[in-house]
Amino acid sequence: MKKVLIVINGYGLAGGIQHQVKRLKEEFSKRGVEVEIIKNTQVFAYIFEGNIKISLPKYDFVLYLDKDRYVAELLEKAGYKLFNSIDSIIKCDDKMLTHICLANEGIKMPTSISSTLCYTDNGNRDYLKPVIEKIGLPMIVKENYGSLGKQVYFAENYNELLEIENRLIHVPHIFQEFISSSKGKDYRIIVIGGKVVAYMKRENPNSYLSNLATGGSASKVKLPGKYLKIAEKCAHILGLDYCGVDILEGPNGEPIVSEVNSNAFYEGIEKTTGVNVAGCYVDYLLNKN
Repeated sequence: MKKVLIVINGYGLAGGIQHQVKRLKEEFSKRGVEVEIIKNTQVFAYIFEGNIKISLPKYDFVLYLDKDRYVAELLEKAGYKLFNSIDSIIKCDDKMLTHICLANEGIKMPTSISSTLCYTDNGNRDYLKPVIEKIGLPMIVKENYGSLGKQVYFAENYNELLEIENRLIHVPHIFQEFISSSKGKDYRIIVIGGKVVAYMKRENPNSYLSNLATGGSASKVKLPGKYLKIAEKCAHILGLDYCGVDILEGPNGEPIVSEVNSNAFYEGIEKTTGVNVAGCYVDYLLNKN
């Protein structure tokens, strides 16, 4: 019997993660696979006399549903096979790093400018002038680390941008072009093993955000092949076995990649499309291992 470990965060879980773990366990159980679920706080991993020590048994593979990179790095270097790999998780966890990885690859993305590193704030905000000249207003400001539509801000004018910048001055963030043609609307595309398995439209007429967690709704749609090919290309470049690619609709209907999520939730897209996303992922993992 195969034995799988699922690692989650030890400091409280969003409802989406709880549902994700439940669905994965259900699908593994149907296939006769033993599943153990532990928190990152229960992984006692350390370096002793120059070698990694971990108080865990061996598993066929590990589903890593957390973003604790140090625990993941220790597990991988100790020989555990993680899905997704820690390299892929790191590239997706940092939104600016995601855009850098996808740059120069023929993938259209919003114009994005990284905030500069600030050790001591001297109050100088002159650097905002070329940012506005290049991107224009209104613009989106995103913290590099965030999920569920949180840590994303909308700056309508200079004063709002300045207020946001003053709050985020010590926090890594991105200044990003606002794609008005896709206001409150995007497409979530799930890619497993390099192939699209499900996708849906997310929409919120009352917000610039489309996330279901922020009040958006989902619907089943038919997408042009160019959207699906771009999603698969993103997954390939980032080395992801599983991911959710969020794509905006440009003014001429062209796909514009907004974000790539290495741990996209299942609940909304399974209900909307009827596709057994968790089952598809489990089958892929078992076939690969």
